[in-house]
Amino acid sequence: MDFKRSIGVLPASDLARARAYYKDMLGLEPEEDMDDEGGSLYSVGGSLFMLYQTSFAGTAKNTALTLETGDLDATMADMRGRGVAFEEYDMPGLKTENGVAELGGERSAWFIDSEGNIIAIAQRS
Repeated sequence: MDFKRSIGVLPASDLARARAYYKDMLGLEPEEDMDDEGGSLYSVGGSLFMLYQTSFAGTAKNTALTLETGDLDATMADMRGRGVAFEEYDMPGLKTENGVAELGGERSAWFIDSEGNIIAIAQRS
């Protein structure tokens, strides 16, 4: 096998709205617009993900994407300043305080993007 790269995909029911959200709330610009394919390709730290148009956006109930950061508190403060709201969870194995869960060697927080996708940000200890 000769795989060249991998690309994660996130569904968007309104691609223009999703592009604006990722720009305004996360400060991300597309590396490539693939208008013929109905998507936009983003690069974060060398990893790729694509937002693509589909009617199935927001139907997954799991974390669709994790963005790793070196300073979770500063990243969350910046994102909150842009209008991002973090989820609170209280279930077996996962409890957040002020949006943050302590998970062994990692601190994580989750938010829901404009398309209903669950996105995590994480800082490894």
